[in-house]
Amino acid sequence: MPQRTLLFVVFDGVQSLDVTGPLEVFAGAEAHTPGTYRIRTASLDGAPVRTSSGLTLVPDEALTGARTAAADPHTLLVPGGEGTHAPDPRLVDWLRAHGPRAERLVSVCTGAFLLAAAGLLDGRRATTHWAYCEQLAQDRPAVRVEPEPIYVRDGRIATSAGVTSGIDLALALVEEDLDRDAALCLARHLVVFLRRPGNQAQFSVQLAAQTALREPLRDVQRWITEHPDTDLSVDALAARAALSPATSPAPSATRPV
Repeated sequence: MPQRTLLFVVFDGVQSLDVTGPLEVFAGAEAHTPGTYRIRTASLDGAPVRTSSGLTLVPDEALTGARTAAADPHTLLVPGGEGTHAPDPRLVDWLRAHGPRAERLVSVCTGAFLLAAAGLLDGRRATTHWAYCEQLAQDRPAVRVEPEPIYVRDGRIATSAGVTSGIDLALALVEEDLDRDAALCLARHLVVFLRRPGNQAQFSVQLAAQTALREPLRDVQRWITEHPDTDLSVDALAARAALSPATSPAPSATRPV
């Protein structure tokens, strides 16, 4: 396989984990199989950028100008963050011009808003952070927004949901470029709980189990997810929560298939 250039676009207000999460995956893949990737970062003018958490990222090069060695990368990656709310028009113009030339176009979190602003998601299935899916659908009706999956692949374009889901998408791309064993090896190295499939919901059952306002009910919700094959009748759950069946709500969790 020929070496593939990966270009991370960075800008002021970028979410640092949207960059460093996938970057660590691809850097690990390069260490695992040397010659797989050439990884570059670039800002509009090549100047350092300040992330939403206050870190300073020093890019390898500028997106504009004669020194742009990665003007036509194999994979163009656009992270999210506060800087996507009012993007620099020059960045949107650059994406509009260069996005169609990349063999693979990837966004993490609200980076989907930048791709959409450049018209690159028109008629495409896409996702973004769950808190912004409705806004993306309203702002860009030509985009077929899917709020549930942690990442969506539509042809050469891949979009991921909130923050850490960029790691899941990066692992999926490594599996595509190398093989499943390489992706699983990286997942273990990064201490990722599981290499989640793209169609997994942004809200896991474990997260849902933390939503009850009362502590006894949160404990019962968690217990249900961990013991799906036990007695889940109202009487049994009420006893576990030290409530009477009359005051105990019916269980809302479903048995895993």
